Amino acid sequence: MDNTQSDGYQTKPPSYFSGVRADYVGALPVSSSAAILELGCARGGTGHLALQSGKCGRYVGIEMHPEAAAEARKHLTEVLVGDVEHLEFPWPAQSFDALILSEVLEHLVDPWTVLGRLAVLLKPGAVVMASSPNISHYRIVLGLLRGQWELEERGAMDRTHLRWFTPASFRQMFEEAGFAVTSVEPLSAPGRKARILNALTGNRFRHLFMTQINLHGYRIREP
Repeated sequence: MDNTQSDGYQTKPPSYFSGVRADYVGALPVSSSAAILELGCARGGTGHLALQSGKCGRYVGIEMHPEAAAEARKHLTEVLVGDVEHLEFPWPAQSFDALILSEVLEHLVDPWTVLGRLAVLLKPGAVVMASSPNISHYRIVLGLLRGQWELEERGAMDRTHLRWFTPASFRQMFEEAGFAVTSVEPLSAPGRKARILNALTGNRFRHLFMTQINLHGYRIREP
């Protein structure tokens, strides 16, 4: 990752790295023998919860931010520090039973290649759970119609984002990497107005009201 992108992370507040994906942990089966890999593990909150909940016996994180990685090491089995696009993975093929990618692929120069490399590390049938902002949300579309493309500190227009996805393009990336996608849903339930509009339009414009893309699937083949 270039220096500009790295510098952008240095200005992020500590809270940026403190999120816990309890929904992902809750969706995992209980297994003391499972090994889970998370890209962008931040301070290790999600992995810590997974280990404490008996969802795995081994939780490995990859994190480029050194301070966050140092904190994650207190909670996880192993943490690999550095830019995933340039790291050599120390694990053999088919080492992991699940892959978690929460709000991370949009920060990469080439998420397609990275996802393919990560897929090799997964066992056949391994679970994948991933989320990313939806660039086709109606507020962003309206901004473009007004000629606006304003970067922000957080959200879909985070200034550290290098790639943007729609629900369809996010799904396609995973399918091309050798995953069967079982669901692509909003990360949070749509509001009342959005539900009514979706019902009236047969869900044809559901992507306009999806703030965050939430994808679940499993590995079926080599990418």
